[in-house]
Amino acid sequence: MAEKEARATEETRSTKIAHETRDGVTRITLNRPEKLNALDTEMLETLERLAAQIDLDRGCRAVLLDAAGDRAFCAGADIKEWGGLAPLEMWRFWIRRGHDVFERIERLLQPTIALIDGIAYGGGLELALTCDLLYATEGSRFAFPETGIAAVPGWGGTMRLAERVGIARAKQMVFTGEPLSAPVAADWGLLNGVYPDRSAMNDAASAVCARITANAPVAVAAVKQALRTHQQSRWTGGVLESLAGGLSALTADGAEGIASFREKRPPNYRGT
Repeated sequence: MAEKEARATEETRSTKIAHETRDGVTRITLNRPEKLNALDTEMLETLERLAAQIDLDRGCRAVLLDAAGDRAFCAGADIKEWGGLAPLEMWRFWIRRGHDVFERIERLLQPTIALIDGIAYGGGLELALTCDLLYATEGSRFAFPETGIAAVPGWGGTMRLAERVGIARAKQMVFTGEPLSAPVAADWGLLNGVYPDRSAMNDAASAVCARITANAPVAVAAVKQALRTHQQSRWTGGVLESLAGGLSALTADGAEGIASFREKRPPNYRGT
């Protein structure tokens, strides 16, 4: 058994994602601060393996999703990973894979809390939205900027965002791409708490984890699953979102969006 556990730990080890479990709480830390914790294929694969491992860990009662550095929780998907993909590859590999990984995290039996210090943009915000609770520092900012580079939120963001803030506010965020401050995000219902700094946020997370871990774990897991029943119709929206991502990548504007981002210039969109 010890050998099996050691092998599982080795398989989930990554320099880009750290994790540890103490007192029944597993902390997963995105550890790529030099790239604003942007998600690449290796990180997605590690998150998927960690989620499978945690789901079966009876010693884990709650999960914290954290990130290294004070500039970004996660700036989104690394454009180097998907910018050169053909439309069908974009849909078959990148978009669908991200959906699968994020759904796996959301379905964890244990309550999950995202700890956001800095920006949470695009795929980074989509990752945070897989968590049950979202805490953030006062200086954090939130956005879905994809339409600015002729893309769409492709990892469940349109559905999970609307569930939290309502359809009208979700439309405003996705249509404009403009970032929200943490106080506004909390007022809209996106966040469960806003704190002056990382230390205060960690203290709040530790306190709520202590209350969670003091409760009966089976009852907590059952209640979490019961609360998810209203989300089951989301599958259709996920399929449409995946297809929309592939379609946008097929357009001339899609190529222009990626080119302008790489060349650090304003895009010239023509609606084609």
